[in-house]
Amino acid sequence: MQDFFGSIWWLIVSLGVLVTFHEFGHFWVARRFGVRVLRFSVGFGKPLWSRTGKDGTEYVIAAIPLGGYVKMLDEREYDVPPHALDSAFNRKPVWQRFAIVAAGPAFNLLLCIVLLWGMFVIGKDDYLPIVGRSTGIAANAGIAEGDLLLRIGDREVSTWTDANMLLLAAGLDRAPLSVEVQRGTDSPRTETLDFSQLPANADETTLFRDIGLVPQQLLLPARVGKVADASAAAKAGVLVDDLILAINERDIRFWDEVPSVLQDEATHQQPVTLRLRRAGETRMIQLQPDFNVEAQRWMLGVEVARVNAPHDAKLRYGPLAAIPASLAETWRLTESSLGMLYRMVTGVASTKNLSGPISIAQYANASAQMGAAWFLFFLAVLSLSLCIMNLLPIPILDGGHLLYYLIEMIKGSPVSERTMMVGQYVGMAFLAGLMGIAFYNDILRQFAS
Repeated sequence: MQDFFGSIWWLIVSLGVLVTFHEFGHFWVARRFGVRVLRFSVGFGKPLWSRTGKDGTEYVIAAIPLGGYVKMLDEREYDVPPHALDSAFNRKPVWQRFAIVAAGPAFNLLLCIVLLWGMFVIGKDDYLPIVGRSTGIAANAGIAEGDLLLRIGDREVSTWTDANMLLLAAGLDRAPLSVEVQRGTDSPRTETLDFSQLPANADETTLFRDIGLVPQQLLLPARVGKVADASAAAKAGVLVDDLILAINERDIRFWDEVPSVLQDEATHQQPVTLRLRRAGETRMIQLQPDFNVEAQRWMLGVEVARVNAPHDAKLRYGPLAAIPASLAETWRLTESSLGMLYRMVTGVASTKNLSGPISIAQYANASAQMGAAWFLFFLAVLSLSLCIMNLLPIPILDGGHLLYYLIEMIKGSPVSERTMMVGQYVGMAFLAGLMGIAFYNDILRQFAS
């Protein structure tokens, strides 16, 4: 329940900041060009709070915090008296209208840079890209346990966050990828990951498993954190805090080895033997695992004792050094976001990557719990996503209006009202489809978890 309300709260905070900044971009540039702004609304629907400023603009906070808008004086929507025509949006030169509309996404891009600057100044905790286990494609390439990733492709990497973004993109493209690694004090060496070996059905959900690189910090001890009532483990006397050392004499080092070894060793004919360490003593326990027909898997009925590995890397810069770092990070995130968008359009990446408000709320809450720097990083990524989304040439979005203005600049006259009306309907249908996919993905993720 705490996570539920926390997610709602941090979603409201996140969207409130980003939407306010986006709409302020439209508002600020419109006022600079002498356009009268009638309403500045954060949110849609019924106003929860409103007041009219000395400038004549009505400032509103509305009930549905999933967007916002700036309403300007416009002859296409209102009867404008002759004395106010100079302050109407539609009477402004096309380049000024273009600038006003572009200001929203531009302010989101600026906000992304500022947030990343703050993240670097505070310092974002992360994990060094040290390999804890190497199997499959990674093992075939010669990458082994204990290797430190130094460079992936032409990019230096200093954390697993950096590494995972680059591995994901190359894996989806099925392109060979050079990886520079170092083992201990040995000289750095370069290995090549052959992503053409990936299974044909590999997607974003299975890609990292198929690549075979497991971060050292994610390998949890095989310590029992919970024993399900009436399970095979409970009946045999397995207790919370027991450390599983072996199953049928097959040594267990980490928790993620338990399921696979159990599937290999368990049968209906004879029980398996667990070697455990309890309170400093070694114990042997025999039990007959339960077979889950629906999942087609053998089950002990235990869960891992979750331990958060301490961070061993921190991205931190001084206030001046953080400026170029934030610009470089913004460029890297933009390349990654545009690349993923292109892959979804071309079918290389799945639309499962689209997230709706439920997932965004959960990400917001999780990042807030990880500290201020991680929350700023989340806001920066979301602000950049809002910038890119709004620049898509889809009627009803800022990008659609910018496309109309470009056409007007070229042909010397505005597009017809009929064309704009058809475009609005097409844009609304397209956005409704995207929102439907995003909500569907959200619901699937809830059931999957």
